[in-house]
Amino acid sequence: MPAPERIPTGSVTSLDLLTNGELTVRGRVREASNAVLFCSVSYAGERASCVYKPIAGERPLWDFPDGTLAEREVAAYEVSEALGWGLVPPTVLRDGPYGRGMVQLWIEADAGTAADRPLLALVEDEEPGDGWKAVGLAEVGEGRTALLVHADDARLRRLAVLDAVINNGDRKGGHLLPSADGALYAIDHGVTFNVDDKLRTLLWGWAGTPLPPESLDALRALAAALAPGEPLATRLAELLTPAEVEAVRSRVRGLLASGVHPAPSGDWPSIPWPPM
Repeated sequence: MPAPERIPTGSVTSLDLLTNGELTVRGRVREASNAVLFCSVSYAGERASCVYKPIAGERPLWDFPDGTLAEREVAAYEVSEALGWGLVPPTVLRDGPYGRGMVQLWIEADAGTAADRPLLALVEDEEPGDGWKAVGLAEVGEGRTALLVHADDARLRRLAVLDAVINNGDRKGGHLLPSADGALYAIDHGVTFNVDDKLRTLLWGWAGTPLPPESLDALRALAAALAPGEPLATRLAELLTPAEVEAVRSRVRGLLASGVHPAPSGDWPSIPWPPM
């Protein structure tokens, strides 16, 4: 695959670039289960790399009969922005070389940061060490198990809250992209916003523990933004079904009422497969 191009730094914003720029397909991410095209996008003298996922390349999902993966990816970005945490790369819905689809700014994970500050690990101990949260036991071959842990990291904790709000059914380790500047981005939000509880994630380490004050403040602001007639509510109504939008409101109300991170329901596998 060609090397990624730089993120724009001029007067053109990433959203302007993604929305109005000329898309040029440069490769395909072949390990993806749906069509994922690596592109360059150029507009008004700015240029960057991006991912283009055409709706025509989506495979139908029996438990997500309404809407499209692309629309849910954009809705996840809109909710992330409303929370104020910038966890999802800039994402838009637009026409492209193969029809309408999702276009998202390409984020190149920093290998050095991932190695120096790993977010996930398997340990032989029965309890997580300092700075880690336990997820559960994982089979590692030959009848052996190890404890799967994730970092006790404020960025991951924010992501756990976002995933609870959007009802993410597939939060894998490979969807976490730490950058050299200390930011953390999360990608692949096509199986989200189901009206039924589908939360499946590797970030269960805070399950049942109190939400931090900053999360409660962000959720209160999100609840206000989801009120009928507000810009976010109007935008989500363009991307999701009325029942799905109301389910988002209900999940936010539930998190504020309980004041704690959700725990696995037991009605749905709680860990994605494969986990990475």
